[in-house]
Amino acid sequence: MRGERSANPAVAERGEGGESGLPESCLATEEALMRRVLRISLVLVVLASMVMFAIGSQAAPGKHHRHTPRWVKHVQKYPGGISNGVRAYLTEGVRQAQARYAPAHRGTIFMSRRPAASPFANIDMTTEPTIPKMPQNETAVAFNTASPGTAVAASNDYVNGGLAIYTTHNFGRSWSTVFLTPRVPETGDFCSGGDPTVVYSARDKAFYAAQLCFMRFHPESEIQVIQSKDNGDHWTGARFSSQVITNFDGNLEDFDPSLFFDKELLAIDNNPSSPFYGRLYITYIKFHIQPSGFSDYCPVQLAYTDDVDPNNDTDLQDTLWSHTSVVSDNPGGDGEGDTANQWAVPVVDDQGGLDISYASEDCNTSLDRALLFKRSTDGGVSFGPQVQIDKPGQWSDNPDLDDLLPNKNARIPLSPSMDFSPRLGALVYVVQNNVNSASSGADITGTFSTDYGTTWQNMQNVSHVGSSTSAAPGDQFFPWVSVDKSGGIHVIWFDNRNDPSNTLIETWELITKSLSFAPANFDISTASWNPNNAFFSSGSFIGDYNGLDAVTKNLDYPVWTDGRNSPGPPLGEADIFTVSHFRSG
Repeated sequence: MRGERSANPAVAERGEGGESGLPESCLATEEALMRRVLRISLVLVVLASMVMFAIGSQAAPGKHHRHTPRWVKHVQKYPGGISNGVRAYLTEGVRQAQARYAPAHRGTIFMSRRPAASPFANIDMTTEPTIPKMPQNETAVAFNTASPGTAVAASNDYVNGGLAIYTTHNFGRSWSTVFLTPRVPETGDFCSGGDPTVVYSARDKAFYAAQLCFMRFHPESEIQVIQSKDNGDHWTGARFSSQVITNFDGNLEDFDPSLFFDKELLAIDNNPSSPFYGRLYITYIKFHIQPSGFSDYCPVQLAYTDDVDPNNDTDLQDTLWSHTSVVSDNPGGDGEGDTANQWAVPVVDDQGGLDISYASEDCNTSLDRALLFKRSTDGGVSFGPQVQIDKPGQWSDNPDLDDLLPNKNARIPLSPSMDFSPRLGALVYVVQNNVNSASSGADITGTFSTDYGTTWQNMQNVSHVGSSTSAAPGDQFFPWVSVDKSGGIHVIWFDNRNDPSNTLIETWELITKSLSFAPANFDISTASWNPNNAFFSSGSFIGDYNGLDAVTKNLDYPVWTDGRNSPGPPLGEADIFTVSHFRSG
């Protein structure tokens, strides 16, 4: 009937003027219009397909890789080379925890509700919303040089897979926590991070932190820097971080699976009289990995910049980095010798020189053959000759190629640290030493250079009982050194001396005002902890280093991994601890 539509939309109404009821002239016009619309639609479909293809090939190149990344093959086949923090992401405990417990708390600031601590009390810095709690480990810390009551620390976080960042504004008596995960800028994907490092720039009035960015199932490998200009309370968003180095190859429009960047550390030139005042440096190790997983060379590299965020819009992606090969490549090498390095530590001295210590470490084992050093006097553009820090018979690496020490499940590398004392005119270097392991276990030893690294003094015991010639019993490891404003030298480390089973860990410290490590050691822990209970079921990772930044002889910020509150396997975990102390004298 007229005026009513058929219940079936496929059935058309009939009217006058042909089968459709429309005049012939209208039919011709309608058909021409339909053909034009069809042609336009086809063109739009083709254009849309081309755009989608372009986006897919450029914005998400890593999506196409479903094979095992070379760095994973390297870790699975070889006992050393790529650092332990990266290796830990392949453990079953981490994979299960991230799948089951990973919280959506990226970027949320959690304030500590703990009361201000009394002097010498140990403080658990971590405020974590995850239940059950997950591990944090491997620490770094820096204080605001103009306002030393403010400090920022960072650690690995094994749930979100990035950094946990801790901030205090009351000399370390309480801390807030924020969890930050990096992202791959080429794809937008969140990636695993870690290897925390933090500095404060007096020129920029800003904190800088850096971390890795990598994936278990794709070949992406990058190093990223973020910034806080409000004393650590807020940080650059993951999408706007500065990319120091990447294995993305613009010519290939894809990631180069042969490159993996590892173990980055920041340094800042805070000397106003330096020709490079404000320059931000970062060292790292470039692993070149063959399809089998074997690394043929792994040299020290450097990047630096004079201007983070040039247009000051909080988007750091426009930061320009210069790059220097501190040690050259060796394509087709055997993964040993001069181009096999690890543990690069950058320090700026009072002349504006950039001093870098590093280990001669085989690319595919944890065997360290020598302790080495280079200095740049032109802001990192070039470097002088290589110098060996250790002298014959004075230092030895752990002979275990998995870096295992007795009665501890975690891999425990040599973890060297270096700083410069302007008052003493000396570089200070500390490191784990196994030269007397048969009698005293792994020790902490140190040495000095008063000629900017040209020569080095004899090794001295840092971890000792009574005098510098009597090494402490049990194992000592993970040293970190920092020089305060007056030139005093502070050193912290992990220590097993009080446990007859050589397992339970405490944190110890030494402070010296001269080129001697003879002053007494003292324990800054109020409780010991078992590292075998501090990382899921395995206890296989407790970080690779500790953090320390010294303000004055009476104030410093020692920051360490501590598992005293761990429930044990299968949910073994560790938090980040410090001690609130002003010392007299």
